[in-house]
Amino acid sequence: MKKTNAMRILDNKKINYNEIEYDASSGISALDVAKSTGEDPSRIYKTLVTVSREKEHFVFVVPAEKELDLKKAASAAETKNIEMIPQKELLPLTGYVHGGCSPVGMKKEFKTFLDSSASGKDYIFISGGKIGVQIKINPDDLVNAIDCKYCEISKDKD
Repeated sequence: MKKTNAMRILDNKKINYNEIEYDASSGISALDVAKSTGEDPSRIYKTLVTVSREKEHFVFVVPAEKELDLKKAASAAETKNIEMIPQKELLPLTGYVHGGCSPVGMKKEFKTFLDSSASGKDYIFISGGKIGVQIKINPDDLVNAIDCKYCEISKDKD
């Protein structure tokens, strides 16, 4: 498989990971990835990009079966209010498409927050930087590889 930008960055930083290909024909949501790979959804993490009123962007990485709690996320980012960016802005801002957005290797580095549920796990899955590819990585290695910190930022889906 051809290396993605996310993989090249992890390679350059000598971070251990495994690349996992999956069949994306049945869907690209994090829950679809869990079904396609046979992995527990609590190990599949999705990457969400937000914007504050001050036009500052933040990245949040949360488990497939949860959703981003915007109040907790704003608190973690030390801003009053954040919202999800419109999907059409994702590619120009990050260099990644919806369903293939990795917290590693965006066009620009943004403050990134990993849900505290990942802390203590031996591995999680994040997008490999394109649809059909996941990266299996130790969450502490992810935190050390990018400008990232653990925070409680998710909630159960309504």
